[in-house]
Amino acid sequence: MSANGLIVVENCCKSFPQPEGHSVFTVLEQINITVDQGEVVALLGRSGSGKSTLLRIMAGLIPASSGSVRNSGAPLEGPNPDVAMVFQSFALLPWLTVLENVELGLEARGVGRVERTKRALRAIDQVGLDGFESAYPKELSGGMKQRVGFARALVVEPKVLFLDEPFSALDVLTAENLRGEIDELWNSGAFPAKSILLVTHNIEEAVLLADRVIVLSANPGRVRGEVRIDLKRPHDRMDGRFKQFVEHLYLIMTNPSMEIQADVPMRPATAEEAAKRARSPYAHPLPHVRVGTISGLLELIAEHPERRHEVARMAERLALPIDDLLPILDAAVMLGLATVQDGFVNLTEPGQQFATATILDSKEIFRRQALVHAPIVATITQTLQQKENGKMGADFFLDLLDEYYPEAEARQQFATAVEWGRYAELYEYDADEAELRISDGASAPLAALT
Repeated sequence: MSANGLIVVENCCKSFPQPEGHSVFTVLEQINITVDQGEVVALLGRSGSGKSTLLRIMAGLIPASSGSVRNSGAPLEGPNPDVAMVFQSFALLPWLTVLENVELGLEARGVGRVERTKRALRAIDQVGLDGFESAYPKELSGGMKQRVGFARALVVEPKVLFLDEPFSALDVLTAENLRGEIDELWNSGAFPAKSILLVTHNIEEAVLLADRVIVLSANPGRVRGEVRIDLKRPHDRMDGRFKQFVEHLYLIMTNPSMEIQADVPMRPATAEEAAKRARSPYAHPLPHVRVGTISGLLELIAEHPERRHEVARMAERLALPIDDLLPILDAAVMLGLATVQDGFVNLTEPGQQFATATILDSKEIFRRQALVHAPIVATITQTLQQKENGKMGADFFLDLLDEYYPEAEARQQFATAVEWGRYAELYEYDADEAELRISDGASAPLAALT
């Protein structure tokens, strides 16, 4: 444990009296942790592990029953002036605008109107809410409200940003988008805080964002140990070691008596595992792009055959971030509808046909290309054809995908495969029954469809 950490917790305990007054309930026991400068630390634990209680003690919002907390070397007495917090609930004041909500912390610190407005506008821009300064919380989606929460915390430029399960109240896609943007801002070196302390029960989230994962036991909360996530930033979900970290932490969380080592030896894939991955159609990921988006881009290219379509210039013309354009191009290339060479995009013959075809013809072209070039889609179709009733539960395919991807990515791969297969009229998906069914038009043998 570093004695020079930004925040150092030593032998911390927290108990609350029971309503009858005859006993106490112990939430935390003998907690020792440190948050150093320049790192993202995740507190990972189940319900009852006291994660949020510990966060509030470190923020100086509630006192410890015993033990000590030092902030920048000095004993913490009262609210911690060097931290800001983003909560699971958005905690916005509904009668204030976005700008006014973001300015609250600065106003409480006595920052003048001109300076606090300048800093608030910069923070709003950082979290992608430029243009919504005068909106009220009731006009915002859940994801936008949480962006306001991040802006309000970042605007005071805290030494440590506390995140108390900030993505858990959001839908899956919104949470993933916001999580990625915060990670990107941290990795860019432009983050307005020196460290991040994240409370989560989501193992993949901890591995994705953190440099160290501190695992807490429950009832009472104790530090079981920590795991160092020594992956190159940004942490890539497709990296085999990412999945190994996730699996190792799952093992820890499901085995309360398991000893935890800080440096986890990560074994390389065996030759047999590598060969299995190379053979499996499920090991070839689909870019997460809707068919309509692919079609729209190819139509724009087809409308100007005389123009050389440079990727960088296309992003500028479409006012589209390059990171949003690349997955669309990846999907078009995977499907054999386009090629990218030396930074320029060209349509293949099927791509030209797809971009200019009628709706029915474009479905037929997409079906043919997906069956040939998208192994996950082709394999799902083949599996359903082999079933006498043409049906199969989603869990069957999710279990297969889970062998090659973390859980969240496996579900996204499945969702993309469903989207592509539906458009191609290869199979249908019943969300209520969580069941895939072969489409009437795809009941012929797979060889006939290709």
